[in-house]
Amino acid sequence: MVKSFQLNIDYQCPQCGAPAVLEETDRLFECAYCRVKSYLVPRGIFQYRFADCRPAASRELLFFPYWRFKGALFSCTSQGIEHRIMDLTCQAFQSPDFPVSLGFRSQVLRLQFLSDDIPGTFLKPEVSINQALGLFKKRFTGALDDPAWHESFLGETSSLIYAPFYVQDHKIHDGILDRAVSGRLPEEFRADRLAAITPEKSLRFFAALCPNCGWDLEGRRDALVLLCFNCESAWKTSRQGLRHVSCAHLPAQGERAGSLYLPFWRISAKVTEIQLDSYADLIRVANLPQPGREKWGQAPFYFWSPAFKIRPRMFLRLSRALTLAHPPEGLVPQIPAGRLHPVNLPLAQAAAGLKVSLAGFSTPKNVPSGLLKEAQITPKSFSLVYVPFADEHHEYVHGGTGMAISKNMLRLSDNL
Repeated sequence: MVKSFQLNIDYQCPQCGAPAVLEETDRLFECAYCRVKSYLVPRGIFQYRFADCRPAASRELLFFPYWRFKGALFSCTSQGIEHRIMDLTCQAFQSPDFPVSLGFRSQVLRLQFLSDDIPGTFLKPEVSINQALGLFKKRFTGALDDPAWHESFLGETSSLIYAPFYVQDHKIHDGILDRAVSGRLPEEFRADRLAAITPEKSLRFFAALCPNCGWDLEGRRDALVLLCFNCESAWKTSRQGLRHVSCAHLPAQGERAGSLYLPFWRISAKVTEIQLDSYADLIRVANLPQPGREKWGQAPFYFWSPAFKIRPRMFLRLSRALTLAHPPEGLVPQIPAGRLHPVNLPLAQAAAGLKVSLAGFSTPKNVPSGLLKEAQITPKSFSLVYVPFADEHHEYVHGGTGMAISKNMLRLSDNL
């Protein structure tokens, strides 16, 4: 299993220019000097370069691109669901003359967001992010005993990192270690003949103010959904700005006053090949016991997926437990009053994992693997639901299903 680390990124407040250090997952930034809150949004994908470089300013730097991926890969096989946490880098420009990866460098050195005022030559990536993800999949699935019939990434963080190099004495030199990293280059090698791009600002920001009432939006630094406690609204970030999110919660009936509310995406979806429109269909698909379930058998079926980062095994358990539970009645359509865990797993990634969730609760007797393989799942609607978990000594416990989450696991999952 690969241990995961956070990138450290040098940053300047867009309002006053004060210096700051961000982590890779940071989105909501509050300046310690001017106290202005800003929300960071990439133009496409987050792009960085290493902040420190040893060579003299007179040397022409050549910035070589690498894809970095961090997340969990789920693979559905005939034996069950395999999963693995990955933190890998690979070349975004295929060349035998440059290092094949960044190693641990991206985890220990400071980065800066890419901007248009950085001198040097930036090589144009010729390997797409989808091709890079395919390479990462092969590294894992090649070791599986059975071939995977479906794979999905969850908790994915992808970025493009430019590492500095320079050419001297017909060799590629590392711009950070200031030493040669290649053998002698061919005589015809010319750095100025490589495909290059003009770097642009890869980041934009907007004020973290409620579009409805203008109040300050609240959230943790890595929050993907911001909350307004003035008008009781929730807002999901996108490249175009803020979009309103339908938000509700389950009342903490019988739970302790110190309950922690964990966020879940409740998703309505169209499933082909397998009839899964109501909870009566779920009873059949998952081979659930039927006594006492007739009264809610015709209720609409929903997938439930954690809206927060958690270890892969617990992600599967929570998805299965909440999806198979009695459909909750009496959802309160407002933000709950109490401790809220931040939403830091995007809706798009939760939707991408619905097939993994389906494979987790369906039975081979009622749903053959061939049907699962051919099934297509298309989300139709979604809402954000906060579910209360009782605060016990070392864990949080859901009263309805008995599911328990270790406090240490929840805390350390922020690094995934």
